[in-house]
Amino acid sequence: MPELSQETEGRGAVLPFGLAEVTGPSMVPTLRHGDQLVVQWGARIRPGDVLVLRHPFQQDLLVVKRAAQRRDGGWWVLGDNPYAGGDSTDYGTVPDELVLGRVRFRYRPRRPDQRSPFAAVRWALSAARPVLSDRSASRRLRAR
Repeated sequence: MPELSQETEGRGAVLPFGLAEVTGPSMVPTLRHGDQLVVQWGARIRPGDVLVLRHPFQQDLLVVKRAAQRRDGGWWVLGDNPYAGGDSTDYGTVPDELVLGRVRFRYRPRRPDQRSPFAAVRWALSAARPVLSDRSASRRLRAR
């Protein structure tokens, strides 16, 4: 289940930021299929941050998840959509070396069905947003 369709990995890159595109439903409603992300490579991670990481069992696959809790051996990560799966409840703690960066910004491209002036204004007001930390992620972890 891929989460990112493209990636410019930041290790050894000239700029500390890169771009990625989301595929899949695991981070709905925060991120949707087709969203473009600005990722800060090597950023400091705190619980609640949205991360880009390598899948622990398939390291050529990049995923985007929310850091829920720091544990021995790495991060416990969760998707914002509890019905999609594909997070630490399936593969456990993610080692620090597999965490690549923190998502800072999201751009949502305009859909073809957004033709009316009202839809265009609504899109313009919500298309580009910072991706903020959700400190309630650790509460969701305890509820599971």
